[in-house]
Amino acid sequence: MTNIRRFFRENDIIFVTHVSNNRMPILIDNFDLLCKAIETVRIRTQFNIIAWAVLPDHFHMIVDPKKNNLSSLMKRIKLSFSWYYRQRIEMVKRRVWQNRFWDHIIRDEKDLNKHIDYIHYNAVKHGIVANAIEWKYSSIHQYFEDGLYSKEWGSSETLSFAGEFGE
Repeated sequence: MTNIRRFFRENDIIFVTHVSNNRMPILIDNFDLLCKAIETVRIRTQFNIIAWAVLPDHFHMIVDPKKNNLSSLMKRIKLSFSWYYRQRIEMVKRRVWQNRFWDHIIRDEKDLNKHIDYIHYNAVKHGIVANAIEWKYSSIHQYFEDGLYSKEWGSSETLSFAGEFGE
């Protein structure tokens, strides 16, 4: 097993992707547990989520970890969800998440906007919905209410994104 060394500085904003083990499509059916896990960790550890989307087998978010170590923060979220999930399905042992997670330090406003758009377009990209606003497991609805997206955004055109996003 490799030892991944992550580079984090205070005040960095980070895009992360987490994938369920063997891409088990468990996250939408257990969306409430993922929200509960994130909120449980947020109560104990201050951090901000700027944008997010949950799909059946993975989730993306842009997070401001504040002064927290991102690896520890993500580990706590994954462990908390795993605990709640195992209780729900009465499972004693079985891996829930893939090892590690994908991360990308946001470099500037253009990079941030690209990653926010990628997150909100993700369900369309995966062919789950035809219009990004149709996907309820995403922060796009808050962005729409704030006037940052139209209802048609991400539906009439095919968007493409250069770069890697950890899928």
